[in-house]
Amino acid sequence: MDALYTAVATATHGRDGRAVSSDGTLDLQLGIPVEMGGNGQGTNPEQLFAAGYAACFGSALGVVGRQAKVDVSDAAVTAEVGIGKQGEGFGLKVALRVELPDTVDAETGRKLVEQAHQVCPYSNATRGNIEVELVIE
Repeated sequence: MDALYTAVATATHGRDGRAVSSDGTLDLQLGIPVEMGGNGQGTNPEQLFAAGYAACFGSALGVVGRQAKVDVSDAAVTAEVGIGKQGEGFGLKVALRVELPDTVDAETGRKLVEQAHQVCPYSNATRGNIEVELVIE
């Protein structure tokens, strides 16, 4: 694959440090969630992954919607990223909650969401690696 764009970010001190993109537009204090023993002060990697996946999936949905000539521009995607023990380490799971415009019927909406799941780079990266549940609301 030839990359059209490459994002570059550096994190220091792991989950309790700072993450900065090479262009400086992203500069975040990182923090461990309270549920994992931290103080919850700062953004955590799961939140960053959820935001990226939701945005990417929304864009993929827009692409397949335009190809099908169905307006999904008012759709909203919420990604819920869970982390938990998996074997000796940790694993992730994702629920993608897609809210489609009222003008899109259920069958068309389901087809578009499933097509978006085939197009989205995050979906392609996670396929076969983590559980991803598609929920249409």
